[in-house]
Amino acid sequence: MSVIKKYVDKVLGTFCIMLFAFLVLLVTWQVFTRFVLNNPSVISEELAKYCFVWLVLFGSAFVFGERGHMAIEFLKDKLPEKIKSVVEIFIEVVIIVFATLVLIKGGFDATSMTMGQLSAALQIPIGYLYAALPTSGVIVVFYCVNNIFENVGKLKSVQN
Repeated sequence: MSVIKKYVDKVLGTFCIMLFAFLVLLVTWQVFTRFVLNNPSVISEELAKYCFVWLVLFGSAFVFGERGHMAIEFLKDKLPEKIKSVVEIFIEVVIIVFATLVLIKGGFDATSMTMGQLSAALQIPIGYLYAALPTSGVIVVFYCVNNIFENVGKLKSVQN
């Protein structure tokens, strides 16, 4: 499982870096065309919007893999190690339920509904924008399952 996680981390990290670099180029081009050429690029504005949405969703999925998301750990840190591991597993299960219902199912529904609508400037289906929702949801679920396996391992070591 850890080998797969390392591979997913590498691919996702590289993808996020590429999205960010592309976003910077798009916004720079947009500013250049707007203020220097006095003819703003409509395509770059819409591409930047798509790029930003994808970067946010895949970046947040990457943060789940790093366990870097915001958490209030004051109460959890006061618990004994065994109970702390059980609470961490419960939290991961809650996140899996949320990601499955909202990101995967809701994202798939939103993607399906908007595949027939075309974006104004690019003339591509808006569903491509929403496709990041179920994709990032699957990645979040993968990371949560990996975290559960790690917590079960910690729980077993605490019990011994």
